Amino acid sequence: MKIAVYPGSFDPVTNGHVDIVERASKIFDLVYVAIIANPEKDAYFDIKEREEMLKSAIRHIRKAKVESFDGLLVDYAERKKAHAIVRGLRAVSDFDYEFQMALTNLRMCPKIETIFIMTDYKYSYLSSSLVKQIAFLGGSVSGLVPRVVLKKLRKRGT
Repeated sequence: MKIAVYPGSFDPVTNGHVDIVERASKIFDLVYVAIIANPEKDAYFDIKEREEMLKSAIRHIRKAKVESFDGLLVDYAERKKAHAIVRGLRAVSDFDYEFQMALTNLRMCPKIETIFIMTDYKYSYLSSSLVKQIAFLGGSVSGLVPRVVLKKLRKRGT
């Protein structure tokens, strides 16, 4: 069984994230969509809310499972017996950071590869930060995020 981990803060999950999970699930038998509990970041949604939104957003993807973790990504990936870490790339600007992280993870755990999946061109500009900014300023994020996220943002009054 080929297992992958797709890590991220998913604060909130966007349609770009869902696209990456859908495409990764065509390559791997199981994809853990792993929410990083990063204490250095001020999350807009707490871990439980992000888990609920992700589970709802990807419930149609039978080969994906949502979990959260803290600590090192490679340690989590090893516990899950993952063969790969999946990272989505939107633009060339993402590559430098992701390349550094991939090499660092490879150094810590040589048996786990990092696989980059280019986002669909429709989502190449899309980020969770951008979604939050648009919503906070009263703009519409319809079509950028799954319906469950849209409802949560509206409920929060953003």
